[in-house]
Amino acid sequence: MGEKLPFRLILASGSWGRRWLMEQAGYEFEVKPSNIPEPTEARLGDCRHYVAELAWLKAAAVAPEVTEGLVVAADTVGWLDGRVVGKPEDEMDARRIIKSLSGTVHELWTGVCLWLRPGDWQFTWQERSLVRMKALSAAEIDAYLKTRKWEGCSGAYAIELPTDPYLTVEEGSVSNVIGLPMESLEKALGWVRRVPLDVDEP
Repeated sequence: MGEKLPFRLILASGSWGRRWLMEQAGYEFEVKPSNIPEPTEARLGDCRHYVAELAWLKAAAVAPEVTEGLVVAADTVGWLDGRVVGKPEDEMDARRIIKSLSGTVHELWTGVCLWLRPGDWQFTWQERSLVRMKALSAAEIDAYLKTRKWEGCSGAYAIELPTDPYLTVEEGSVSNVIGLPMESLEKALGWVRRVPLDVDEP
């Protein structure tokens, strides 16, 4: 990973976790957050569709600002009992979310959209991880909320590396839980390398 790419790479996200993952992988990239509103409910009652649609909308918001290059957009949310577990609005909401996840195994979905300019070729996929949160006492929840690590994070948490005291990824990749599945992203970038940048021409 980290091989120099033959095109600009634009990350359509203000997420520190996604930036960290890209930096750790050695990629050179620009950051252009999409800043689009994110619905709190899955329109079709399906989390895969929800993250796929939002990732595409994020890429679509940034792509017109890019003349040449590859836009990378992603959306990550938790999913429990048929409902989206998104970002907390405030500390009270974070407490509600953590209480709902405490002692459960929940799904964590990330949708990714690559948008190549010019040509407007789009490549999307979605990945699921299963995350177990230990049963937390009221004191543990209070202590966690004071860290403010829940701010801006889907599921009101950001998993700690190399080990997290509360969270265990039981299935899927850890990078997916952080917000960008790097293993599949590397494969997708390999595919994009083979696409001519003038694909918009006949």
